[in-house]
Amino acid sequence: MEGRVNLNAPFTGRTTDTTEQYTEDVVITRQKVYRRATKTHGTWQQFPASVAKGGIPTDRLPQYVRLMLAHSTSVHQGGEPLRVSARLTPKDIESVDRTVGHNLRPATTIDADAWIDNQGRVVRVRQKIHFATGPDIEATITFTDFNNPTPVNAPAAQ
Repeated sequence: MEGRVNLNAPFTGRTTDTTEQYTEDVVITRQKVYRRATKTHGTWQQFPASVAKGGIPTDRLPQYVRLMLAHSTSVHQGGEPLRVSARLTPKDIESVDRTVGHNLRPATTIDADAWIDNQGRVVRVRQKIHFATGPDIEATITFTDFNNPTPVNAPAAQ
């Protein structure tokens, strides 16, 4: 994921999401999430913002780090940023964000890492999501350029 987002509630922004299979443009508003294949002029797919979250509770990062600290966490110092690591379950994550925990229900465990800068901001989150069957999934989100909120509007209809 690359782009600009507003982390102060509500979570909004514009990103480009890339996986091994596809790249798509994403617009996140207070009410909806819009997605379409990058470099196309096709119709935007719409989803309710409340259910379109992935596996990282991006709008609740301080609570997520506190959850990690409460679960046999490893704290890795010796430089900046500080790294906090913990093994969590989907049920653990549900206590921070019900929707994200629900999205992760097929997983058995999640190895989570969060990096915190010297100003106390979460600057990166990485998760390795484990399943009983099938390959693991690794997701990383990095936050930089902490500035004023970026304005976000729904994309124009095509």
